[in-house]
Amino acid sequence: MIIGVPQEVKNNEFRVGLTPGNVSSLCKDGHTVLIQRGAGSQIGLSDESYRDAGASLINSAAEVFQKAEMIVKVKEPQAQECAMLREDQILFTYLHLAPDPQQTKALIDSGATCIAYETVTAMNGALPLLAPMSEVAGRMSIQAAASHLEKTHGGLGVLMAGVPGVSPAKIVILGAGVVGRNALQMAVGMGADVCIFDRDIDRLRQIDMLYGNRVRTFYSDGLQIEQEISEADVVIGAVLIPGGEAPKLVTREMVKKMKKGAVVVDVAIDQGGCFETSKPTTHADPTFLVDGVLHYCVANMPGAVARTSTFALTNATFPFVQALANQGVIQALTIDHHLRNGLSVYKGVLTSKPVALAQGLDFALAEELLAA
Repeated sequence: MIIGVPQEVKNNEFRVGLTPGNVSSLCKDGHTVLIQRGAGSQIGLSDESYRDAGASLINSAAEVFQKAEMIVKVKEPQAQECAMLREDQILFTYLHLAPDPQQTKALIDSGATCIAYETVTAMNGALPLLAPMSEVAGRMSIQAAASHLEKTHGGLGVLMAGVPGVSPAKIVILGAGVVGRNALQMAVGMGADVCIFDRDIDRLRQIDMLYGNRVRTFYSDGLQIEQEISEADVVIGAVLIPGGEAPKLVTREMVKKMKKGAVVVDVAIDQGGCFETSKPTTHADPTFLVDGVLHYCVANMPGAVARTSTFALTNATFPFVQALANQGVIQALTIDHHLRNGLSVYKGVLTSKPVALAQGLDFALAEELLAA
């Protein structure tokens, strides 16, 4: 198979879909790998390292898309990339389609087979290709909050850990999944006053066993959320519905009742965000104010630590890339239902039920399309 890796074009996105080590393995399996020049250069993965691993260096994204049978990326394809996809092509990347009707239409119109990292599953129902970036984003959310709490960055002027005689920052985390637990770990480590909400009582029990009275745990309830965030210095949005649009747990009215200078970090923004007041931002312009509350809603947070993120991501994605290349897309999707759960669009047909529900579209079952 001919596998192409274009340079990412999203704002301040420096991650890359394959490492030189991945390229070497694919070439040893007999595949051809095309890497756009400069794709990994910003994170220390030089063109020479890819060439030494066996890749062919390509000058433009257009040429990569033209020649490759499978495109491996990191972020969802931008409009100019969607326009380069074709019917006989495989796209394997993050898609986050539920809140993005334009991208959904573009991928359906392309006729390509599009597989989303974020909905590939594992034996225990986990999302193994989303988890590494959720770990990064969860940890980064506390870094971002600590920085933006500083008065010079628009916040209230609160030190996360406080000092003797002065209270630490109060942090509310909505969701105890991978993002929430990693945010919790960092927040506790920095000495903040932390509470966390979730609807999974067993997960809350585990957190209580691990952290004891250093963390307050709450079952997710609208009135309790409203009370806690009204007193919070930081609120972390870490809610996920796999493949679907994030629920709006925090209303505009709740935000109005928050402290002026408090910080919201909406890690769920890729899926539409869990605050009614959220809108996607970029690393170049990461924040905006609503009713005096500073919102940080960067849609590719892990891109800021792109080298760490690239290796964490490709450690998880590469076995699936290899399976698609070695077995072909139909066989790979047919024999591995976990990979098949990642299929979002197949030759012009939407196959994701959560996306269909979010956008009011028809969909077909992947199993039936593959068997046809």
